[in-house]
Amino acid sequence: MESKNAGESLTIMTEIVLPNDTNTFANLMGGRLMYWMDIAAAIAAQKHCNATAVTASVDNISFQNPIKLGNAVHIEAKVSRAFNTSMEIYLKVWGEDLVQKYKYKSNEAYYTFVALDPLGKPKQVPDLIPETEEEKRIFDGALRRRQLRLVLGGKLKPGDATELKALFFK
Repeated sequence: MESKNAGESLTIMTEIVLPNDTNTFANLMGGRLMYWMDIAAAIAAQKHCNATAVTASVDNISFQNPIKLGNAVHIEAKVSRAFNTSMEIYLKVWGEDLVQKYKYKSNEAYYTFVALDPLGKPKQVPDLIPETEEEKRIFDGALRRRQLRLVLGGKLKPGDATELKALFFK
């Protein structure tokens, strides 16, 4: 299986915040944004593995700035690291006031997807080759984030999380 670079999975999605997408403060509802982020992440994952991919986990999402009614939402997603059958997807989100011509960061997050074969069983995914400095930095931290997800999900014993132990013990 041939390795791929992160740029091959790059997905950019743009939406406009309509009244039905907002809360009582005329801000985009977090759940609606998470829905759009999940779609962008799924497309990036499927571009990387050329197969159906499903959401396995979503890391912490902290909102830095609300996105207002009438503003555009820009979501950039790309694979940040590939493991055996799973892929970590890094997402960045911006809001844009199209009238005032002002762009601002809303949030960022990591989603994990698993590739599936036609029978719905996990399948091998191509390795990822990071190219830019940002891609290399995010790639390097992915194993620690993965181990933390597995520990929190009860799928890995804390004592077996070698990358996490390395942060706290010498």
